[in-house]
Amino acid sequence: MTALTIIIADDHPLFRGALRQAVDGMEGKKTVIEAGDFEAARKTASQHPDADLLLLDLAMPGVSGFSGLMALRAEFANLPIVIVSASDDQTTIRRSLELGASGFISKSSGIDDIRTAIQTVLRGDIWTPAFYEGGQEDPEVADLIARLRTLTPQQSRVLGMLAEGLLNKQIAYELGVSEATIKAHVSAILLKLKVDSRTQAVIQLGKINMAMVA
Repeated sequence: MTALTIIIADDHPLFRGALRQAVDGMEGKKTVIEAGDFEAARKTASQHPDADLLLLDLAMPGVSGFSGLMALRAEFANLPIVIVSASDDQTTIRRSLELGASGFISKSSGIDDIRTAIQTVLRGDIWTPAFYEGGQEDPEVADLIARLRTLTPQQSRVLGMLAEGLLNKQIAYELGVSEATIKAHVSAILLKLKVDSRTQAVIQLGKINMAMVA
């Protein structure tokens, strides 16, 4: 039996430990790799292209709200991503799924439920908490989500950094590219989101993130 490779991305060591405990209780050989911030999660996923699953906290250093999910979903199209979050309201769960997550685990879940969720997604199914009611987004928000999903991985990261208030020069430094490259990314983001300014782009992203709490 082929060993599973599972990436756990969460900035809280205790909760990473709980997730690892859930994984360790599953049958078969497993390789578990932990990441404590967004950049470490992205680097780990890049180093392990055949990973079977990424468990991703929505609120981590280096990322704002759903922008991390969008960037990783775009960059690693074949890697199943399950969101793990304390923000488990109906809207956050629904938007996680609409932005490409293969499941959602509430941080209030017990070890057995977490393990069941992981096994469900590994089988190719979608997992949501028992209390999730489903439903559909407002058409305007659904259209915005569709446009956000057209962003490239780097554009998603740039948009997230814009939301954090970083200037083009600061974003260029963080991503190791030229300021001109960032300006080109911003122009592409504005075009895809059908807005005229970076402020309006951040407001659009805020409409998606507004359901979340810290």
